[in-house]
Amino acid sequence: MVATTPIHRFQCLVLPSGRLSALSRVIGERPESSSAGVSLLVVPYMGPAGKAACASAGISWLDLSGNARIAAPGLLIHVEGRQNRFKPRGRPWSAFAAKSSRVARFLLQDPLAYRAQRDVAQATGLSEPFVSKIVRRLEEDALLERQPDTRAVRPRDPRLLLNAWEEDYDFFRHHIVRGHVPAIGGEDLLRRLSGALAEANVRHAATGLAAGWLLAPYAVFRLTTVYVEALPEPRVVETLGFRETARGPNVWLVVPNDEGVFQGSVVCAGVPCVHPVQAVLDLPYHPERSEEAANRIHESYLEWGKERKL
Repeated sequence: MVATTPIHRFQCLVLPSGRLSALSRVIGERPESSSAGVSLLVVPYMGPAGKAACASAGISWLDLSGNARIAAPGLLIHVEGRQNRFKPRGRPWSAFAAKSSRVARFLLQDPLAYRAQRDVAQATGLSEPFVSKIVRRLEEDALLERQPDTRAVRPRDPRLLLNAWEEDYDFFRHHIVRGHVPAIGGEDLLRRLSGALAEANVRHAATGLAAGWLLAPYAVFRLTTVYVEALPEPRVVETLGFRETARGPNVWLVVPNDEGVFQGSVVCAGVPCVHPVQAVLDLPYHPERSEEAANRIHESYLEWGKERKL
């Protein structure tokens, strides 16, 4: 499809979706301007992850909801803020749903290694047929690649797989109990809370800003967020002075919608902590300096080209 103006010619590629999983099929080809015209992606709606991917690849785009970023010789069009006019009804099936996301989480923990689907199933506690279904979907979205001789799989581009997951992820689908505990600061609160949960044999792992501080110390923090396998007995947190409140909380106790969030957890400075991938997924939903914390975790643990992992 070609669109022209008096001085420009655009070679338009129309896609049925602006989701990163759909864009990944063409972004890897890095379409460039040529004598035939400027390459332009056209989608119903371009989300944040898609925008970032197009910007990184230097690809112009517009969506049918009224947003665009088109760069051509002597031309720059940048429109943002228009709402998605093509929201699907209901919630479509996703390879990043609560239980399904265990596959992506496991593969991202060592993304340079190829994994047999049977090994993925054993590590995640999922059935082999279910893992096969998830892997097939991720392959269709050009997010995985196979080793030719063994047919084992790994992320084609770890950052792209994580970005696609972030696009589907919503921290607030977990059950969150907000409260306040008198404390000197975030570290004091985190250690006291973790100690009380451990003494009560409650499986737990810090996430959010607390995980950022444990994994890549950067600054003090106030809000302590901890995943718990189940809400502890009231007496466990009452000994800390815990008071449930939605106003000015400094504690979020989070019962996850799937136990996969504990996958890859490690002990940092004596406190159980989620894997860096999970922390990065959760941080955008936190206040304070969450973006800085996420960036530091990326630099310390998720620069996969450097082959560094926990």
